[in-house]
Amino acid sequence: MKKRMRKAVAIAATAAMVGSLPAGAVTAQAADDDITIGVSIWSSTDVLGSQSKKIIDKAADALGVNVMYVDQGHVSEQVTASVEQLCAAGCNGIVICNSADSEMTSAIQTCDANQVYLTQFYRIISEENSPEVYQTACNSQYYLGAVHEDEVTNGYTLVNLLLENGDRNIGLEAWTVGDATFQQRWTGYKQAVDEWNEANPDDQATITEPVYANTSSEEGAAAALSLYNSNPDMDALIVAGGGGDPLVGSIGALANEGLTGKIDVVSTDFLDDLGEQLESGGMFAESGGHFCDPLYAFLITYNAIKGNYVKDEGSFGYEIQFPYLYVSSSEDYENYKKYFVDDDPYTDEELVELAGYSFDDLNKAATSLSIDDVISRHSN
Repeated sequence: MKKRMRKAVAIAATAAMVGSLPAGAVTAQAADDDITIGVSIWSSTDVLGSQSKKIIDKAADALGVNVMYVDQGHVSEQVTASVEQLCAAGCNGIVICNSADSEMTSAIQTCDANQVYLTQFYRIISEENSPEVYQTACNSQYYLGAVHEDEVTNGYTLVNLLLENGDRNIGLEAWTVGDATFQQRWTGYKQAVDEWNEANPDDQATITEPVYANTSSEEGAAAALSLYNSNPDMDALIVAGGGGDPLVGSIGALANEGLTGKIDVVSTDFLDDLGEQLESGGMFAESGGHFCDPLYAFLITYNAIKGNYVKDEGSFGYEIQFPYLYVSSSEDYENYKKYFVDDDPYTDEELVELAGYSFDDLNKAATSLSIDDVISRHSN
């Protein structure tokens, strides 16, 4: 496979800084082909965002596709503006990690007007909570669907790991009000606590209302300390998400207070030093969608542009629900790191093969992806 030289170019810039990129800046990766796919993401530079960018860039290289990125910081106005920017820049399709269902009405309408395909990653529109937005998606020829995880099960599993470890006073740190993904995780957290309390009337557990930290480490640190100061008996902390930076800030703040290992921290954002954090007690357990959601959203969008996938009229579109990975020991993390961080879970040849799959086969490949699956493929 011929490797293409990449260069990043700034096309447009707007307001505040997110990570090291200006929010709203469009950066492009050059390739030879005439297909361009835009990526609207909260940050392409934090832990999860940079891993998401890495796997998309690898697929773009393998397929000869141009990629443009806009970092929108999960700020609603910047999320909707990012879609307008990417359409104006000539994208044929866009993959988006939005922050709230409400933003998707504008995003879909913009893509419809410009005849640009649109697929969500790490997100799905809630039919129950946002029926009008959901219907807008169904009515759209260009909205393709969503790649996301079973967030309720994720939340339920993480809290049960804490409860089984003896934790009973759980603090909850979220990232933004109204985010559909957080709402689903919160449902799972509460379900686990409610079931425990019903089964154990003499050994009750509590979970706080969420404190919101947005997507910065400073706000994560402040949220963690706020929860601890108002709940001095807190023995566990859930950092529900936010891209990784709030988790970094929260762990640092607890360490500064001498609370490392005394408060069990769980999260759904992988850290670069997760192995060390699991060893030291900075982290108790981690679940993650292993950053392949954006890859599969990218492949759905690519196939729609190529004319291979045609959405059924009036349907929501294509949906892939990823299994979560759970890492609760340094040994678990070493395998995750080897096959998902140090190396990529797919080779260039495998990415080209995936891009040629029917949607049913693509869905099967996604839902079978696990540490064991990658070990098996790479050892053959």
